[in-house]
Amino acid sequence: MKLHGTMKIDNNQLLIGGVSVEQLRAEYGTPLYIIDQKHFVDKAKIFLDNFRSKKFQTHISYASKAFSNLYILGLAKELGLFLDVVSGGELYTALKAGYDPEKISLHGNNKLPDELEMALTNNVGKIIVDHRTEYTLLSGLAARKQKKIKVLLRVNPGITADTHAYIQTTKEDSKFGMSISDPATFLLIQDMSSDPWLELEGIHCHIGSQILNKDFFFEEAALMFSFARKLLDDYSIKLSEVNLGGGFGVYYTKADQPFNYAEFLAEYIEKIEELVTKLDLSIKIVSIEPGRSLINSSGSTLYTVGAVKQPYQGKPFVFVDGGMTDNPRPALYQAEYEACLANRMEDEPADNYRIAGKCCETGDILIHDIALPKAEPGDLLLIPGTGAYNYAMSSNYNRIPRPAVVFVEDGQSYLAVKRETYEDLIRNDQAYL
Repeated sequence: MKLHGTMKIDNNQLLIGGVSVEQLRAEYGTPLYIIDQKHFVDKAKIFLDNFRSKKFQTHISYASKAFSNLYILGLAKELGLFLDVVSGGELYTALKAGYDPEKISLHGNNKLPDELEMALTNNVGKIIVDHRTEYTLLSGLAARKQKKIKVLLRVNPGITADTHAYIQTTKEDSKFGMSISDPATFLLIQDMSSDPWLELEGIHCHIGSQILNKDFFFEEAALMFSFARKLLDDYSIKLSEVNLGGGFGVYYTKADQPFNYAEFLAEYIEKIEELVTKLDLSIKIVSIEPGRSLINSSGSTLYTVGAVKQPYQGKPFVFVDGGMTDNPRPALYQAEYEACLANRMEDEPADNYRIAGKCCETGDILIHDIALPKAEPGDLLLIPGTGAYNYAMSSNYNRIPRPAVVFVEDGQSYLAVKRETYEDLIRNDQAYL
C-alpha cells in the first residue's frame, strides 16, 4: 500500500499525523474517518502557490461537495480558499463556519427557489446559472428582493474526458450546463447580459472528475477562451471571468498515474496566459475548483476486522465493521482501493482476500482482491484515499450510524464530527399513534 502524507510505520503499526491507529481506535472507535491535516494544508498550498498569474487574478475554490463539515471549511477559510457549494445545506454549513459570503459560489443543475433566495439573502459572491428556467427564476427573485447578483453561465464544450461515464459532465447530452453548439445558449447569454438584476461576469465549465490526462484540461481551456472571444466578436459581450472547474485525477491504486500538480498548474497557467494574449481578452479572473484533488489522499478509513470467512468457492472474505454505508463508491462506480492491516504493517502477505462490509447487500464489497497478512478478528484494516466522496456520500442504510471524523497532526487528534448514536437515527422519526 502506498503511504500518503505523514503516514509512517513504527513498530509494525501505522501512524498518521504522529498518532497510531491503535490509539485512534481506543479513543474514537471504528469505523473511523481519519484526515491528515498537514497533508491537506500542503495540497492546498500547492494549488495556491502554483496557479498564479501576473496577467489576471486566480481563485482556488474548494469544491466542498467532496467533503464538507464545519472543521474542514474553517481550515479552508483560514487558508484563503474560495468555496464552491451545490446545495442549501452546503451553503448553510459554509455560513456557519464563518465563510465570507463574497468568496462563495452556488452551483447546481436544479437549484430550488429557497436555495436561490438563501444565496441572495446572504449575499453570496456568485451564482453559476445552469439553464434558462433557472435564469428566469433567479431574475424574478432578484427583482423582488431588489438585489443585484453576479452570475456565471455554466456551458458545455462537448469534451468526453477519459473517466467513468457517471462522472463525465460535458458530453452533449449532459444534464449540466448549456452546449456551446446550441443557438439557445447564445440567446440566453444575450438575455443574461442585458438583465438589470444580473451581472454576467463570465462562463463556467467542468469536464468531469478523476481525469488523469492533463491534455483534456488544455483542450477545455482552448475551447472556453475561444468561446469568450466569440461572444465578444459576435455579440459585443465582454466577460471578466472564466471558471475552468476541477476534476484533476488522484491516486487510488497503481493503475492510477496522476500528473504532478505543481508542474501541471504552472503549465496550465502558462497555456491560459498564452490564450488570453493570443485572443486579446481582458479577463480579470480565472478560477479552478479542486475538490477530490485537495482532500482525497488526506483521508483514510479505519475498520476493525470482525471475522474471516472461507466460502465454499472463491477467495476468503475479511468482514469489517463498515462498508457501503461509509463508502458507496465501489458499489456505485466500481471504484478500486488499496488497503493494509494497519496493526501489522510489516507482516508478509499470506493470502488474497475480499474486503466485505456488513450491509445486507451482495454488492457490499469494498475491495475484490487484495493480498494481506493472515487476517484475524480484531485486526485493524485501513483503506487510504477515502477523503473525497466517502463521508459526503455516507448513509444510514440498514440503520447503521455514520462514523466519526477526526483530524490528526503533530501527535494530536481533533474530533471534527461525532459518531452517530442509535438515538441520532430516530431523532426525526414520529412514532405510530
